[in-house]
Amino acid sequence: MGYLKFDKTLLINLEESLKREILRTNRGGAYHSTTIVDCNTRKYHGLLICPVPALDADNHVLLSSLDETVIQHGAEFNLGVHQYTHNHFNPNGHKYVRQFEFEGIPKTIYRVGGVILSKEKVFTAFENRILIKYTLLDAHSPTTLRLKPFLAFRNVNQLTYANSGANLNYSEIENGIQTCMYPGYPDLHLQFSKPVQFIYNPDWYKGIEYPKEQERGFPYKEDLYVPGYFEMEIKKGESIYFSGGDTLITPDLIAGKYNEESQTRTPRTSFYNCLKNSAQQFYLRPTEHDAYLLAGYPWFKVRARDLFISMPGCSLAIDDPVRFEKLMDTASPALRRFMQAGEGDQVIQEMDMPDVPLWAIWAMQQYAKATSVEQCNQRYGKLVQEIIHYIETNQHPNLVLDANGLVRSSGKDQPVTWMNSTSEGRPIVPRSGYIVEFNALWYNALKFAVELALIQPDETQAEALDAIATTAANSFVETFVNGYGYLYDYVDGTYIDWSVRPNMLFSVSLDYSPLSRTQRRTVLNIITKELLTPKGIRSLSPKSEGYRPYYTGTQHERDWAYHQGTAWPWLLGAYLEAYLKLYQYSGVSFVERMLIGVEEEMNTHCISSISELYDGNPPFQSRGAISFAMNVAAILRVLKLLENYE
Repeated sequence: MGYLKFDKTLLINLEESLKREILRTNRGGAYHSTTIVDCNTRKYHGLLICPVPALDADNHVLLSSLDETVIQHGAEFNLGVHQYTHNHFNPNGHKYVRQFEFEGIPKTIYRVGGVILSKEKVFTAFENRILIKYTLLDAHSPTTLRLKPFLAFRNVNQLTYANSGANLNYSEIENGIQTCMYPGYPDLHLQFSKPVQFIYNPDWYKGIEYPKEQERGFPYKEDLYVPGYFEMEIKKGESIYFSGGDTLITPDLIAGKYNEESQTRTPRTSFYNCLKNSAQQFYLRPTEHDAYLLAGYPWFKVRARDLFISMPGCSLAIDDPVRFEKLMDTASPALRRFMQAGEGDQVIQEMDMPDVPLWAIWAMQQYAKATSVEQCNQRYGKLVQEIIHYIETNQHPNLVLDANGLVRSSGKDQPVTWMNSTSEGRPIVPRSGYIVEFNALWYNALKFAVELALIQPDETQAEALDAIATTAANSFVETFVNGYGYLYDYVDGTYIDWSVRPNMLFSVSLDYSPLSRTQRRTVLNIITKELLTPKGIRSLSPKSEGYRPYYTGTQHERDWAYHQGTAWPWLLGAYLEAYLKLYQYSGVSFVERMLIGVEEEMNTHCISSISELYDGNPPFQSRGAISFAMNVAAILRVLKLLENYE
């Protein structure tokens, strides 16, 4: 078996195969996602899901699925799989699946008697188009292939139902049809590489269920419209190509387009290659001049904090500094607009979060380490100075620099940190006042700004910044260090939060720490004992009040568990970086062993990517978004650090 191959035994067991999902994306934010047996289990699944700017800022499911039927001697064998009420599956196409592999492009092998059919899928990089290649590998008698499209034409956050307002008409185009169910949507073009017969047989398939939505306490049943079906003869050794897109394509070009796209894919033959592929899936290029990183799939958009945290791992860690520069070329003007005029950005959400400028400096610091301090200073030195001045002069609406050198933020009414879950509009974890990671980031930013100032050279500026940093370091120790070996999570006036949380980790993982080596080692030991799991770092210690390790139940229940004990891989990246800083070469073997738990995830949940979070207790089940940029980026950075040690 290869790195990402699954055999018949697993595939026909729906309890196992439906847990495993695939994701393919393009640079415009469109994507294809389903399970490895092509049974949609989420409302976010579909063959062609893309933005429809004329309607809103969300993605929309146009083509939900395409059911294949093999016909021989008048007998029909349907390869599709849909779930209905009472855990009833119809048809049961999974029983014909013999192999699924995902090392290059998703490839499924079906066997029906003497017929062996392969199906390979490619999602084009710069168009909203799914391409499927069907190849008849073996057959002993004439074979017909029937393909039945299931249409949704809905927002990914909603479900659709049979209704009289849908336009059920279609028009013929070369080697296919085009149709549009509702005003405002683009035409959906369904075409083939060879002439095909379309039989118009309009029908609604009612009561299709999505169990993942049922688990989350959301509506989970919908009706999908099938306009009819396509039929064509297929000969042994022949390949037929299908295209589903929001633009027309010349049928003679479909096969060439498929081959061109498939040759550009990095083979998923290793842990690193899987993560590299996953990192590239977050790239968003809505225009030729803009570059972003989506926070995750399938429901996240571009978020400022996630963008800056993910940027180094999704570019520098895969040896692509040019990608970093393009991302920063888009992000830095948006950051400047907020600092200068308080304006938000149309694409980058949550630019007003108080730690965003601090994470931006951290990202530029990683660029300096990947290239050189001189090159970083040339490109970003002015921006770093602007951010420091912006914070130092208290221009941010919710980040105040006090005389003791620490920064303070108000998070009682609205969440201001990455622990941002809410209930009835109020923060579940109301972190406020002196927040530990904010001040670790602030001290690190000051010291890095000193580093840049010394290059210019600007000794006066360097001395002034260093003086603030020294004051901040002394105050940090006085404010956060306690007698039990860990750091307070936040201190708000006379209130001290004693919860053992992972945010103190950044006082150890960042390049500049206000703590002594002994203090850093003690903090890391506490995190190791109380927060470390094979999949990530817990958001709260089991010994702390309110520990809720399982991210299950209704959305309300999940919101309360979100940061109360669940484990996060992006924090594991920071933990392993801190471990290497403290123990250097002697820590390499431990870091490699810890990564085994993450590498296991390449074969589960979202194949070749890392989920948003994991339960804090065994068996550490994956939860949340199927692919999360901060997690992928953090583990890529750890792999890069290990490469440097080697």
